[in-house]
Amino acid sequence: MILAIESSCDDSSVAIMKASDFSLIHYEKISQEEEHAKYGGVVPELAARLHTAALPEVILRAKEHFKALKAIAVTNEPGLSVSLLPGIVAAKALSTALNLPLISVNHLVGHIYSLFLEGPIKLPLGVLLVSGGHTMILGISENGVISVLGATSDDSFGESFDKSAKMLGLGYPGGPQIQNLALKGDDRAYDFSLPLKGTKRLEYSFSGLKNQVRLACLELENSRISYSVIPRLDRGISSENSRISNKNSRISSENSKISSENSRIPSKNSRILSQQKANIAASFERVACLHIIDRLKLAFSSQRWARFGVVGGASANLRLRGMLENLCASYDCELLFAPLEYCSDNAVMIARAAVTKYHNKDFCGSLEMHPRSSLENLKII
Repeated sequence: MILAIESSCDDSSVAIMKASDFSLIHYEKISQEEEHAKYGGVVPELAARLHTAALPEVILRAKEHFKALKAIAVTNEPGLSVSLLPGIVAAKALSTALNLPLISVNHLVGHIYSLFLEGPIKLPLGVLLVSGGHTMILGISENGVISVLGATSDDSFGESFDKSAKMLGLGYPGGPQIQNLALKGDDRAYDFSLPLKGTKRLEYSFSGLKNQVRLACLELENSRISYSVIPRLDRGISSENSRISNKNSRISSENSKISSENSRIPSKNSRILSQQKANIAASFERVACLHIIDRLKLAFSSQRWARFGVVGGASANLRLRGMLENLCASYDCELLFAPLEYCSDNAVMIARAAVTKYHNKDFCGSLEMHPRSSLENLKII
């Protein structure tokens, strides 16, 4: 059995997997979303402190399996340096205490293995990786060598959702927030332009679309201010009734009841502004997903994949999943998704990637941290 640790961003996670048949023996994950939501995004220093506090407790709860362990695996690249460090320190401590070899795992390779948690990896394979920090199209050859066919030149798909949600005054993480609000909106209400439309460059760019959302939000804010300075008729009436009430307490009391009832009814302007926010969310989500598909069509025009996998936390978006299903069906290509519960960062995918390295006796003598790393020409089998 292999114990794996994942702490590359804001999730503290430990998993134990059998190397013989990929069966999951133990799994626990502690999310930091609630703590980071107060600040509208991940705060690296806070993430580091939370990892340092959580990992020893999570590891200790797996203690009953320690005697059966054959290796310790840990994410060492890429990720936030202050988040990677607590996981690496914990892995080294376990390795020394239990006299077990160490296995280093690339976090992004872990995402690829999330497609094959219960069995051998199937190659060749095309992969779309969409997460909070990465957006890229990968080609993996039959012998397991990765080629990066295209990547984002600025924001990632998931990052654009987080930032757009923040501009709309929604919570963190932005993906689920945008998706839920978009269900109430008109996705054609805002004619956001499709990034890189008509170009033949196999890359992504979400900064322009994000700016269009920003301008729409500014326009909406200006509308809200305009509404707020328009004198409301009921305020004038209330003021007049207040003066009359000095002479007639019965009329004042009745008007107070009416005013109280009216305050419970959302104003028409408030409803309009809420609907416009939903329209912005829906229009953004539609164009962001279309951008993913538009660039993938370029990739499919030059590649012939029998299988195409989609991984990363942002792959949980339902609109994107529907569009990908249609795309792969049109190219007669089998579409693979990681299970929803393992789309986001988790130690199970790290354990699965480590199993392959364990069978290859690919252990590391010295475990080094690489916050930035490349997948180009990396061999994963």
